[in-house]
Amino acid sequence: MKYIDEYRDGRLAKDIARQIATRARPDRAYHFMEFCGGHTHAISRYGLEDLLPANVRMIHGPGCPVCVLPIGRVDAAIALAMRPEITLCTYGDLMRVPGSNGSSLLKAKAAGADIRMVYSTLDAIRIAEEETDREVVFFAIGFETTTPPTALALRFAIEKKIENFSIFCNHVLTPSAIQKILESPQVGLSDAVRIEGFIGPAHVSTVIGTEPYRRFADEFGKPIVVAGFEPLDVIQAILMLVDQVNDGRHEVENQYIRAVTTGGNEKAQAEVSKYFELRDSFEWRGLGELPLSALVLRPQYAKYDAEKRFQMATPDAKDNPACECGTILRGVKRPADCKLFGTVCTPDTPMGSCMVSSEGACAAHWTYGRFREKAKEANAGRAVA
Repeated sequence: MKYIDEYRDGRLAKDIARQIATRARPDRAYHFMEFCGGHTHAISRYGLEDLLPANVRMIHGPGCPVCVLPIGRVDAAIALAMRPEITLCTYGDLMRVPGSNGSSLLKAKAAGADIRMVYSTLDAIRIAEEETDREVVFFAIGFETTTPPTALALRFAIEKKIENFSIFCNHVLTPSAIQKILESPQVGLSDAVRIEGFIGPAHVSTVIGTEPYRRFADEFGKPIVVAGFEPLDVIQAILMLVDQVNDGRHEVENQYIRAVTTGGNEKAQAEVSKYFELRDSFEWRGLGELPLSALVLRPQYAKYDAEKRFQMATPDAKDNPACECGTILRGVKRPADCKLFGTVCTPDTPMGSCMVSSEGACAAHWTYGRFREKAKEANAGRAVA
């Protein structure tokens, strides 16, 4: 397939890997975090870590909006959905995210709640138009990538005078999470979370551009390379990061030039700005309360804000204490470090959100990484024998 297979050429990937091995200095280690869950998935699926020299390590970041949603917001959505007049619409990957006491939207649906999986925000608008006797709430979630479609749905609701539609807004902002990680006192001091550069998110950057990352490169001295999701995109970005570290540079570079610009999609940004403003504070799973890190509807659109319309409260809920999802999101631990991984926690019985979303680090490792680890162990055993 043109423009797909070209970015999955194994021979080119091995050639770039050889360049990384040549340029990576043997007297030092390189620690890079891929922020986006799509990059984590690509690294696991295509075995990119197996192509890298031992002193180049990739650290999984928090870049999955489903994964960073705190359990209290899930509980709030479940409580809302159980109200008899409510039809809750949401994307499919939210259905199985665990709430408190083993609850989930999927289980609430099985118990009789009117919860519908949609593929587009406009599906929720259509349901509200067709079923005027129902209060239709769209459970909005995502980084900057999925916020413009939510803004578009709100615009249509206003233009069409749809009165039975509202939004439970959980849109969060990528730069806030990057700043939290960089401000952590552990970064650079412990090998477990040492970060010397970032692979910047792809889809997010098509909306916000590369300019928002510049302050991180300047203030914290960390190189950032925005990359696409294909394996050649990711491994080229790693090479670019190695070169920056070797040169002592800390710049924002754009590997994904076929889709990302410096300024991003200004039309989408304007649409979002029209309907949303910064929320004072928002809790992130694994990162805690972050100021000005999420969006909320502007006051003039309050009647479309489900939290205000239905006086929603966010319970103070705690994650399963044995689940390491929070530390995995911060890059402190890897999926296999969690004692629940692969035992009681699997895609069929997820204990944490990292195992639910297709972009979650645990789901990626379950699908691809664990098999490579077993192969390495077997090979090591044969070598010793």
